[in-house]
Amino acid sequence: MKKALVYILSIILIISFPACSKSMKKTGSLSIGVLPDVDSIPLIIARQQGYFKEEEVSINIEQFKSAKERDSAFQAGKLDGAVSDVLAEAFAKDGGFDVKITSMTNGSYKLLVNKNAGIGSIRDLKDRSIAISSNTIIEYATDMMVKEGDLAVSDVRKTPIAEIPVRLEMLQNGKIDAATLPDPLATVALKNGAILLGSTDTLNINPGVLIFTSKSIGSKEKEIDAFYRAYNRAVEYLKSQPKSSYMDAIIKESGFPEDVKSTIVLPNYTKASLVSKKDTADVLAWLKDKGLMKNNYGYKDLTDDRFVR
Repeated sequence: MKKALVYILSIILIISFPACSKSMKKTGSLSIGVLPDVDSIPLIIARQQGYFKEEEVSINIEQFKSAKERDSAFQAGKLDGAVSDVLAEAFAKDGGFDVKITSMTNGSYKLLVNKNAGIGSIRDLKDRSIAISSNTIIEYATDMMVKEGDLAVSDVRKTPIAEIPVRLEMLQNGKIDAATLPDPLATVALKNGAILLGSTDTLNINPGVLIFTSKSIGSKEKEIDAFYRAYNRAVEYLKSQPKSSYMDAIIKESGFPEDVKSTIVLPNYTKASLVSKKDTADVLAWLKDKGLMKNNYGYKDLTDDRFVR
């Protein structure tokens, strides 16, 4: 009887051990904020293709219409991380909110004018209105493009319109002369007749990043590691598959307009790596020049490379 009992207990242990090992492997969850832009597409692909599930991490993707809404949720403790930019990271740091850049993202910002505005070059924007979101990467990108077009930033009238879809609508309805928009909404504007004056692509600047709170980095390192494994798999998928195989699903999940399906030009997505030191330094210099930052920060103050080594 005793031998039989030992045998039964041994069988139970053998059967239950793999299940225990698997449950021990499982990680927790992360909540990540995104905007309606192409930087966020690898996250959506990773979820659609089941990469997050396969890497055993639960990712909650929170959609926001403006950087202000995203940053408010972030600082309220509702998010672990966000698809963001160097400027937002520096702002948060300067305000006492401890966050770190963990990698760059791939995106594009375009300066566009209404087709009936009679504007053919950046120089023609003198004393004309440009819709932006104030003190954000959109304003930074706008200033860089205006300067590149040989016009002083003080010569244009920047009109704050925080929500990206509203900015697009006002441009298309002729309520504003020009606007700076991220893709894919910039693609929508171009398809509907807007004229392209400049883009961050031609300037070779890429200040888009993924950021996480230092608290989450400390307490959820395994989850963030798993997130990046899935992210890199999504990048491989985007490089190997035709747009036609995934754009319907992207449009449905992200809320992108149907118009972008056949016309959008996606970035050359890259696996996770840190933002360049030059892009970081240029953004910090812009913030200091505008008097928007009290403290001085270096590259290492803003970044954490443990997930991209």
